[in-house]
Amino acid sequence: MTRVRWWILGLLFFSTTLNYLDRMVTGVLAPDIQRQYLISDVQYGYIQSAFAFFYAFGQAFSGRLLDKIGTRIGYALSLAAWSAASMLHAVARGFVGFRIMRALLGLAESPAFPAAAKAVAEWFPRRERAFAFGFINAGTNMGMIFASALVPWLTVHYGMPSAFVVTGAIGFVALALWIPIYKKPADHPGVSAAELALINSDPEEPPFKLHWLTLIRSRQTWAFALGKFLTDPMWWFYMTWFPKYLNKNYGVDLLHIGLPLVAIYFISDLGSVAGGWLSSALIKRGWTVNLARKTALFVSLLFVLPIFFAESIASLWGAVLVLGLATAAQQGFSSNLFTLVSDMFPRQAVASVAGFGGMCGYFGASLFQLVVGYSVEKHHNYALPFLCAGSAYMIALALIHALAPRLQPATIGGNPAPGSK
Repeated sequence: MTRVRWWILGLLFFSTTLNYLDRMVTGVLAPDIQRQYLISDVQYGYIQSAFAFFYAFGQAFSGRLLDKIGTRIGYALSLAAWSAASMLHAVARGFVGFRIMRALLGLAESPAFPAAAKAVAEWFPRRERAFAFGFINAGTNMGMIFASALVPWLTVHYGMPSAFVVTGAIGFVALALWIPIYKKPADHPGVSAAELALINSDPEEPPFKLHWLTLIRSRQTWAFALGKFLTDPMWWFYMTWFPKYLNKNYGVDLLHIGLPLVAIYFISDLGSVAGGWLSSALIKRGWTVNLARKTALFVSLLFVLPIFFAESIASLWGAVLVLGLATAAQQGFSSNLFTLVSDMFPRQAVASVAGFGGMCGYFGASLFQLVVGYSVEKHHNYALPFLCAGSAYMIALALIHALAPRLQPATIGGNPAPGSK
């Protein structure tokens, strides 16, 4: 038995780490960017909204594109594009310049997670997918940890443009690894017959022609998409406003922001892996996929509830703990939410459904960024965004259960997709 699938997972983890390293730079530098270029909170909301909107727009077609050209080429193109777009932030000046660059980065990064979902479906049997995607999700947290530590150091020693140039340039290292290493399991020379049999141990899926109308008429598609619409805005809020929140409420400047942010995103890393592990462990103990996934979703949302009180916490490290638990809850929830796609849909449709859900999620994020910007500028606090964050996951789980009460397989191309029973 070879273990090539775990090497592929490591490559996806590394690429995802760089994806989030690049998108986190403006969040870490937000207070300094606003002061240097006289950007208001409302304008900052529009800057981050531009990323989310174009990320959503790109996901509207990136999933279908990946299903046509394949994971290997699709991910490589996205990786090259987002690395270049990240480096171009170095020439941005003022509100308009940063808004344009964030839009370019959002469009370039949009295929990344549909491609990761498709790669997991190609390389892992259903019983291992939640853990695999939880591990990939941990790469998002690792990217934020690296950004929290690296970006302030680069900015202080070499100036703000260097933070964008260096973090973007690392992406081309990942590209040099991805192209020669990633192949489908059946085409990979390092995969043994035993490992290939394990990867293909789920029931055979009949070929079919995929139509968009079939997907958007499916309740299972909307169970995933509405879950993303409600929870992705919270994740983007955590990424882009936490440095500003710590700066405003606790006076944490660029020289001292690294350690609190590293602590927050390290806690979220634990939530990502634990959330994916929990449902996989329950399935191995004989639980149904439906009960295991929803139990993991419910346990995850419990950890976000203390964020209701975040605005009234006097201690910096008390706030760090509460914010860390919220990000951990998000990551545990997200790991299982993404896995629902491969539970309910055949491999040929995974990237399309993931792309559609991602589009809905980031359209929600684009709108929520504007809400946060106007709320913070008007009320000078984060009470409303924290109230939304504490409520979103409960509503999402209720809708998922209402639309897919048993995680029944979607009927695609006249045949039900293999899924939970």
